[in-house]
Amino acid sequence: MTASLPHQAAPPDEPPRPTEDRRHMIRRRAITLLIIVLLIGVPAGYLVISANQSRDSGKDKEAKYSATGLTAGWPSTVQRRLYQVPVPHLSTKVAYYETNNWKTSRLYVQFQTTAPNLDVFLEALDTDRTRLKQDDIAISRRDQKITGWKFAGPGPWWGLVRTRKNPAPTHDIVVNLADPDHPMVYVVSRTVP
Repeated sequence: MTASLPHQAAPPDEPPRPTEDRRHMIRRRAITLLIIVLLIGVPAGYLVISANQSRDSGKDKEAKYSATGLTAGWPSTVQRRLYQVPVPHLSTKVAYYETNNWKTSRLYVQFQTTAPNLDVFLEALDTDRTRLKQDDIAISRRDQKITGWKFAGPGPWWGLVRTRKNPAPTHDIVVNLADPDHPMVYVVSRTVP
């Protein structure tokens, strides 16, 4: 036989609770529902928005890296250091493009600079103007096609190839001296991983 628990009555000093009226019950349930929606819905909405932004960012990066040709702006400091392309300070018309595969990595850079800064640039590459050869288009047709560079316009065009042992990069350089005070410089820096 099981013993039944005695019925506990409310303590005598506590008044009995009034029954909840219908309006109060609906309002309480609506507030509870609102809190649940806010606790679950807001973070879920944030996750959806964040996922869409991440996906769009990935598409932008994919488009950037699958495009051929140059991107206006300066290569990153890491790229300039890795490929040893010291773009002179205050250069204009700066653009770049990087390609990588299992055999060779290349950084294509163009910039317009001043005559003294051209000398500074060449000196940073352990060379000088005396090594430039007139009408020597040192950048291959393949690399010209990738970047869209055309070295057929008004010149004079001067070029040099600076070959170095791995892991140091090799530089193919073409300089347009149509405006000797503001030469346009084109560089392809190649490294072998």
